[in-house]
Amino acid sequence: MTISKEKRNLAIAGILIGIISIVLVLLGNPKNMGFCIACFVRDIAGATKLHSAGVVQYVRPEIIGLVFGSFLISLLTKEFNPRGGSSPMIRFCIGFMVMIGALVFLGCPFRMVLRLSGGDLNAVVGILGFAAGIGIGSFFLSKGFSLGRAQKQSIVEGAALPAVNVLLLILFVAVPALFAFSEKGPGSMHAPILISLAAGLIVGCLAQRTRMCMVGGFRDLFLLKDGTLLFGFIAIFVAALVMNLATGNFKLGFTGQPVAHSAHLWNFLGMVVVGLGCTMLGGCPLRQLILAGEGNSDSAITVLGLLMGAAFAHNFSLAGVAGSADSVGGPGTNGKVAVILCLVILVGIACAKTFKKKEK
Repeated sequence: MTISKEKRNLAIAGILIGIISIVLVLLGNPKNMGFCIACFVRDIAGATKLHSAGVVQYVRPEIIGLVFGSFLISLLTKEFNPRGGSSPMIRFCIGFMVMIGALVFLGCPFRMVLRLSGGDLNAVVGILGFAAGIGIGSFFLSKGFSLGRAQKQSIVEGAALPAVNVLLLILFVAVPALFAFSEKGPGSMHAPILISLAAGLIVGCLAQRTRMCMVGGFRDLFLLKDGTLLFGFIAIFVAALVMNLATGNFKLGFTGQPVAHSAHLWNFLGMVVVGLGCTMLGGCPLRQLILAGEGNSDSAITVLGLLMGAAFAHNFSLAGVAGSADSVGGPGTNGKVAVILCLVILVGIACAKTFKKKEK
Protein backbone atom coordinates (compact mmCIF):
# COMPACT_ATOMS: atom_id res chain seq x y z
CA MET A 1 0.00 0.00 0.00
CA THR A 2 1.38 3.41 -1.01
CA ILE A 3 1.14 6.22 1.53
CA SER A 4 0.84 9.70 0.10
CA LYS A 5 3.46 12.34 0.82
CA GLU A 6 0.93 14.37 2.81
CA LYS A 7 0.03 11.42 5.04
CA ARG A 8 3.70 10.56 5.53
CA ASN A 9 4.55 14.13 6.53
CA LEU A 10 1.61 14.30 8.92
CA ALA A 11 2.66 10.99 10.49
CA ILE A 12 6.27 12.14 10.94
CA ALA A 13 5.15 15.48 12.39
CA GLY A 14 2.68 13.71 14.69
CA ILE A 15 5.33 11.34 16.03
CA LEU A 16 7.68 14.24 16.76
CA ILE A 17 4.93 16.26 18.43
CA GLY A 18 3.82 13.28 20.52
CA ILE A 19 7.38 12.73 21.74
CA ILE A 20 7.85 16.44 22.48
CA SER A 21 4.59 16.51 24.45
CA ILE A 22 5.66 13.70 26.78
CA VAL A 23 9.19 15.11 27.17
CA LEU A 24 7.58 18.35 28.38
CA VAL A 25 5.66 16.34 30.99
CA LEU A 26 8.85 14.60 32.10
CA LEU A 27 10.51 18.02 32.46
CA GLY A 28 7.75 19.54 34.57
CA ASN A 29 4.47 20.13 32.70
CA PRO A 30 1.35 18.56 34.28
CA LYS A 31 0.63 14.92 33.43
CA ASN A 32 -1.40 14.39 30.26
CA MET A 33 -0.82 18.09 29.54
CA GLY A 34 2.41 18.27 27.63
CA PHE A 35 0.52 20.53 25.26
CA CYS A 36 -2.98 21.93 25.71
CA ILE A 37 -4.00 25.09 23.88
CA ALA A 38 -7.04 25.70 26.11
CA CYS A 39 -5.19 25.08 29.37
CA PHE A 40 -2.14 27.09 28.37
CA VAL A 41 -4.16 30.08 27.11
CA ARG A 42 -6.11 29.90 30.37
CA ASP A 43 -2.83 29.96 32.32
CA ILE A 44 -1.70 33.04 30.37
CA ALA A 45 -5.05 34.71 31.14
CA GLY A 46 -4.34 34.05 34.82
CA ALA A 47 -0.74 35.24 34.64
CA THR A 48 -1.87 38.53 33.08
CA LYS A 49 -4.45 38.85 35.88
CA LEU A 50 -7.52 38.52 33.69
CA HIS A 51 -8.73 35.95 36.21
CA SER A 52 -7.72 35.24 39.80
CA ALA A 53 -7.82 31.43 39.98
CA GLY A 54 -4.53 30.96 41.83
CA VAL A 55 -3.81 27.41 40.64
CA VAL A 56 -3.81 28.21 36.90
CA GLN A 57 -1.52 31.23 36.41
CA TYR A 58 1.64 31.02 34.30
CA VAL A 59 2.94 32.53 31.07
CA ARG A 60 3.24 29.42 28.90
CA PRO A 61 6.17 29.81 26.46
CA GLU A 62 4.72 26.97 24.37
CA ILE A 63 1.90 29.24 23.14
CA ILE A 64 4.33 32.04 22.31
CA GLY A 65 6.52 29.54 20.45
CA LEU A 66 3.59 28.12 18.47
CA VAL A 67 2.61 31.53 17.09
CA PHE A 68 6.17 32.70 16.45
CA GLY A 69 7.20 29.36 14.92
CA SER A 70 4.34 29.61 12.45
CA PHE A 71 5.23 33.25 11.76
CA LEU A 72 8.89 32.48 11.05
CA ILE A 73 8.31 29.45 8.84
CA SER A 74 5.58 31.23 6.87
CA LEU A 75 7.97 34.12 6.23
CA LEU A 76 10.70 31.75 5.08
CA THR A 77 8.37 29.86 2.76
CA LYS A 78 6.66 33.06 1.52
CA GLU A 79 3.33 31.87 2.92
CA PHE A 80 2.88 34.82 5.27
CA ASN A 81 -0.38 36.27 4.01
CA PRO A 82 -2.04 39.07 6.01
CA ARG A 83 -5.80 38.76 5.60
CA GLY A 84 -8.96 39.18 7.64
CA GLY A 85 -12.31 40.91 7.96
CA SER A 86 -14.47 37.77 7.85
CA SER A 87 -17.07 38.34 10.59
CA PRO A 88 -14.47 39.27 13.25
CA MET A 89 -16.94 39.89 16.07
CA ILE A 90 -18.74 36.60 15.46
CA ARG A 91 -15.38 34.82 15.40
CA PHE A 92 -14.46 36.42 18.73
CA CYS A 93 -17.73 35.20 20.25
CA ILE A 94 -17.35 31.69 18.84
CA GLY A 95 -13.78 31.51 20.16
CA PHE A 96 -15.10 32.65 23.55
CA MET A 97 -17.67 29.82 23.58
CA VAL A 98 -15.19 27.22 22.32
CA MET A 99 -12.99 27.99 25.32
CA ILE A 100 -15.90 27.58 27.72
CA GLY A 101 -16.67 24.15 26.22
CA ALA A 102 -13.01 23.15 26.40
CA LEU A 103 -12.65 24.20 30.04
CA VAL A 104 -15.82 22.33 31.01
CA PHE A 105 -14.17 19.24 29.51
CA LEU A 106 -10.76 20.35 30.85
CA GLY A 107 -8.80 20.34 27.63
CA CYS A 108 -8.67 21.17 23.93
CA PRO A 109 -8.69 18.53 21.14
CA PHE A 110 -4.89 18.33 21.39
CA ARG A 111 -5.01 17.52 25.10
CA MET A 112 -7.92 15.13 24.50
CA VAL A 113 -5.58 12.98 22.40
CA LEU A 114 -2.79 13.25 25.00
CA ARG A 115 -5.21 12.33 27.79
CA LEU A 116 -6.24 9.23 25.88
CA SER A 117 -2.58 8.30 25.34
CA GLY A 118 -2.16 8.40 29.12
CA GLY A 119 -5.06 5.98 29.64
CA ASP A 120 -7.75 8.55 30.53
CA LEU A 121 -10.96 6.97 29.24
CA ASN A 122 -12.90 10.18 29.87
CA ALA A 123 -11.20 11.38 26.70
CA VAL A 124 -13.17 8.75 24.73
CA VAL A 125 -16.39 10.47 25.82
CA GLY A 126 -14.84 13.78 24.79
CA ILE A 127 -13.91 12.43 21.35
CA LEU A 128 -17.49 11.24 20.79
CA GLY A 129 -18.81 14.68 21.69
CA PHE A 130 -16.17 16.39 19.58
CA ALA A 131 -17.05 14.26 16.55
CA ALA A 132 -20.77 14.90 17.12
CA GLY A 133 -20.15 18.66 17.20
CA ILE A 134 -18.14 18.49 13.98
CA GLY A 135 -20.92 16.40 12.44
CA ILE A 136 -23.45 19.14 13.25
CA GLY A 137 -21.10 21.79 11.89
CA SER A 138 -20.50 19.74 8.74
CA PHE A 139 -24.24 19.62 8.14
CA PHE A 140 -24.37 23.42 8.16
CA LEU A 141 -21.31 23.60 5.90
CA SER A 142 -23.01 21.28 3.42
CA LYS A 143 -25.98 23.65 3.38
CA GLY A 144 -23.84 26.70 2.64
CA PHE A 145 -22.70 28.04 6.03
CA SER A 146 -20.05 30.75 5.75
CA LEU A 147 -18.65 33.58 7.84
CA GLY A 148 -17.72 35.45 4.67
CA ARG A 149 -14.52 36.04 2.77
CA ALA A 150 -11.34 37.41 4.25
CA GLN A 151 -9.74 40.39 2.53
CA LYS A 152 -6.07 41.20 2.04
CA GLN A 153 -4.68 43.35 4.86
CA SER A 154 -1.47 45.18 5.71
CA ILE A 155 1.67 43.48 6.98
CA VAL A 156 1.30 45.42 10.24
CA GLU A 157 -2.16 43.90 10.77
CA GLY A 158 -0.91 40.38 10.04
CA ALA A 159 2.15 40.70 12.26
CA ALA A 160 0.26 42.17 15.24
CA LEU A 161 -0.32 38.96 17.21
CA PRO A 162 3.19 37.55 16.66
CA ALA A 163 4.55 40.93 17.84
CA VAL A 164 2.34 40.86 20.95
CA ASN A 165 3.63 37.36 21.72
CA VAL A 166 7.25 38.52 21.46
CA LEU A 167 6.49 41.46 23.76
CA LEU A 168 4.82 39.10 26.24
CA LEU A 169 7.92 36.87 26.25
CA ILE A 170 10.26 39.83 26.79
CA LEU A 171 8.20 41.12 29.71
CA PHE A 172 7.91 37.61 31.18
CA VAL A 173 11.68 37.17 31.18
CA ALA A 174 12.72 40.76 32.00
CA VAL A 175 10.00 41.88 34.42
CA PRO A 176 8.37 38.76 35.92
CA ALA A 177 6.95 40.83 38.81
CA LEU A 178 4.31 42.12 36.39
CA PHE A 179 2.67 38.71 36.30
CA ALA A 180 0.86 36.37 38.67
CA PHE A 181 2.30 32.88 39.12
CA SER A 182 0.71 29.81 40.69
CA GLU A 183 2.42 28.40 43.76
CA LYS A 184 0.47 25.14 43.57
CA GLY A 185 -1.73 23.28 41.11
CA PRO A 186 -1.28 22.87 37.33
CA GLY A 187 -0.05 26.44 36.87
CA SER A 188 2.93 25.77 39.13
CA MET A 189 4.03 22.80 37.00
CA HIS A 190 6.10 23.70 33.97
CA ALA A 191 9.16 22.70 32.00
CA PRO A 192 12.15 25.12 31.83
CA ILE A 193 11.38 28.28 29.86
CA LEU A 194 13.87 27.76 27.03
CA ILE A 195 12.82 24.15 26.48
CA SER A 196 9.13 25.11 26.50
CA LEU A 197 9.78 27.91 24.02
CA ALA A 198 11.84 25.64 21.76
CA ALA A 199 9.10 22.99 21.91
CA GLY A 200 6.51 25.58 20.90
CA LEU A 201 8.66 26.81 18.01
CA ILE A 202 9.18 23.27 16.68
CA VAL A 203 5.53 22.30 16.99
CA GLY A 204 4.49 25.62 15.43
CA CYS A 205 6.73 24.98 12.41
CA LEU A 206 5.54 21.36 12.03
CA ALA A 207 1.86 22.28 12.37
CA GLN A 208 2.22 25.12 9.86
CA ARG A 209 3.94 22.98 7.25
CA THR A 210 1.49 20.05 7.55
CA ARG A 211 -1.74 22.08 8.05
CA MET A 212 -2.44 19.81 11.03
CA CYS A 213 -5.99 20.20 12.34
CA MET A 214 -8.15 17.62 14.10
CA VAL A 215 -11.35 19.48 13.25
CA GLY A 216 -10.35 19.55 9.60
CA GLY A 217 -9.66 15.82 9.75
CA PHE A 218 -13.14 14.90 10.97
CA ARG A 219 -14.81 17.52 8.75
CA ASP A 220 -13.08 16.16 5.64
CA LEU A 221 -13.95 12.63 6.70
CA PHE A 222 -17.64 13.51 7.05
CA LEU A 223 -17.94 15.68 3.92
CA LEU A 224 -15.30 14.28 1.55
CA LYS A 225 -14.69 10.77 2.94
CA ASP A 226 -11.03 11.81 3.33
CA GLY A 227 -9.39 11.30 6.72
CA THR A 228 -5.89 12.42 5.71
CA LEU A 229 -5.63 15.20 8.31
CA LEU A 230 -6.40 12.72 11.08
CA PHE A 231 -3.10 10.94 10.39
CA GLY A 232 -1.22 13.59 12.37
CA PHE A 233 -3.30 13.14 15.52
CA ILE A 234 -3.26 9.35 15.23
CA ALA A 235 0.54 9.58 15.10
CA ILE A 236 0.56 11.93 18.12
CA PHE A 237 -1.54 9.39 20.04
CA VAL A 238 0.65 6.42 19.12
CA ALA A 239 3.94 8.21 19.90
CA ALA A 240 2.63 9.61 23.19
CA LEU A 241 1.16 6.23 24.15
CA VAL A 242 4.50 4.49 23.60
CA MET A 243 6.28 7.20 25.59
CA ASN A 244 3.77 7.00 28.44
CA LEU A 245 4.08 3.22 28.60
CA ALA A 246 7.87 3.45 28.57
CA THR A 247 8.00 6.07 31.32
CA GLY A 248 5.34 4.60 33.60
CA ASN A 249 2.87 7.44 33.00
CA PHE A 250 0.06 5.26 31.60
CA LYS A 251 -2.94 4.63 33.85
CA LEU A 252 -6.05 3.14 32.27
CA GLY A 253 -9.42 4.14 33.69
CA PHE A 254 -11.97 6.87 34.29
CA THR A 255 -11.09 7.84 37.86
CA GLY A 256 -7.93 9.26 39.37
CA GLN A 257 -6.82 10.86 36.11
CA PRO A 258 -4.77 14.09 36.31
CA VAL A 259 -6.79 17.30 35.82
CA ALA A 260 -9.86 15.45 34.52
CA HIS A 261 -13.37 14.56 35.66
CA SER A 262 -15.86 11.77 35.00
CA ALA A 263 -19.08 13.77 34.60
CA HIS A 264 -19.66 12.06 31.25
CA LEU A 265 -22.63 14.10 30.01
CA TRP A 266 -20.71 17.35 30.48
CA ASN A 267 -17.50 15.94 29.02
CA PHE A 268 -19.58 15.02 25.97
CA LEU A 269 -21.51 18.30 25.68
CA GLY A 270 -18.45 20.45 26.40
CA MET A 271 -16.68 18.89 23.43
CA VAL A 272 -19.81 19.18 21.27
CA VAL A 273 -19.45 22.93 21.80
CA VAL A 274 -15.76 22.74 20.85
CA GLY A 275 -16.40 20.60 17.77
CA LEU A 276 -19.29 22.71 16.47
CA GLY A 277 -17.62 26.05 17.21
CA CYS A 278 -14.31 25.05 15.66
CA THR A 279 -16.02 23.72 12.53
CA MET A 280 -17.73 27.09 12.15
CA LEU A 281 -14.36 28.83 12.64
CA GLY A 282 -12.59 26.57 10.16
CA GLY A 283 -10.07 25.03 12.54
CA CYS A 284 -9.26 23.82 16.05
CA PRO A 285 -7.54 26.06 18.65
CA LEU A 286 -4.11 24.81 17.53
CA ARG A 287 -4.94 25.67 13.92
CA GLN A 288 -6.18 29.13 14.94
CA LEU A 289 -2.82 29.90 16.59
CA ILE A 290 -0.95 28.68 13.51
CA LEU A 291 -3.13 30.73 11.15
CA ALA A 292 -2.66 33.79 13.37
CA GLY A 293 1.09 33.33 13.00
CA GLU A 294 0.64 33.26 9.22
CA GLY A 295 -0.98 36.70 9.31
CA ASN A 296 -4.67 35.78 9.56
CA SER A 297 -6.20 38.50 11.72
CA ASP A 298 -9.52 36.61 11.88
CA SER A 299 -7.69 33.81 13.66
CA ALA A 300 -5.95 36.38 15.87
CA ILE A 301 -9.38 37.71 16.87
CA THR A 302 -10.44 34.12 17.58
CA VAL A 303 -7.39 33.67 19.84
CA LEU A 304 -8.41 36.80 21.76
CA GLY A 305 -11.86 35.25 22.10
CA LEU A 306 -10.27 32.11 23.54
CA LEU A 307 -8.27 34.25 25.99
CA MET A 308 -11.31 36.19 27.19
CA GLY A 309 -13.40 33.01 27.33
CA ALA A 310 -10.80 31.50 29.67
CA ALA A 311 -10.88 34.57 31.90
CA PHE A 312 -14.69 34.57 31.97
CA ALA A 313 -14.87 30.82 32.68
CA HIS A 314 -12.72 31.16 35.80
CA ASN A 315 -14.13 34.47 36.99
CA PHE A 316 -17.67 33.05 36.89
CA SER A 317 -16.97 29.43 37.92
CA LEU A 318 -17.83 27.82 34.60
CA ALA A 319 -14.83 25.50 34.26
CA GLY A 320 -15.01 21.84 35.21
CA VAL A 321 -13.52 20.70 38.52
CA ALA A 322 -11.08 17.79 38.49
CA GLY A 323 -12.43 14.60 40.02
CA SER A 324 -10.95 12.74 42.97
CA ALA A 325 -11.25 9.38 44.68
CA ASP A 326 -14.42 10.66 46.41
CA SER A 327 -15.97 12.69 43.59
CA VAL A 328 -16.46 12.48 39.84
CA GLY A 329 -15.93 16.24 39.62
CA GLY A 330 -17.24 18.18 36.63
CA PRO A 331 -18.81 21.60 36.14
CA GLY A 332 -21.11 23.26 38.63
CA THR A 333 -24.50 24.74 37.79
CA ASN A 334 -22.95 27.83 36.18
CA GLY A 335 -20.85 25.70 33.84
CA LYS A 336 -23.76 23.45 32.88
CA VAL A 337 -26.00 26.41 32.06
CA ALA A 338 -23.16 28.00 30.09
CA VAL A 339 -22.65 24.88 27.95
CA ILE A 340 -26.34 24.70 27.05
CA LEU A 341 -26.41 28.43 26.23
CA CYS A 342 -23.30 28.07 24.08
CA LEU A 343 -24.89 25.23 22.12
CA VAL A 344 -28.09 27.22 21.56
CA ILE A 345 -26.18 30.34 20.48
CA LEU A 346 -23.84 28.43 18.16
CA VAL A 347 -26.74 26.68 16.44
CA GLY A 348 -28.50 30.07 16.17
CA ILE A 349 -25.46 31.66 14.52
CA ALA A 350 -25.09 28.67 12.20
CA CYS A 351 -28.75 28.90 11.15
CA ALA A 352 -28.53 32.66 10.63
CA LYS A 353 -25.41 32.33 8.48
CA THR A 354 -26.77 29.38 6.50
CA PHE A 355 -30.44 29.93 5.78
CA LYS A 356 -30.69 33.69 5.56
CA LYS A 357 -29.13 34.26 2.13
CA LYS A 358 -32.19 34.69 -0.06
CA GLU A 359 -33.57 37.76 1.68
CA LYS A 360 -32.22 40.30 -0.80
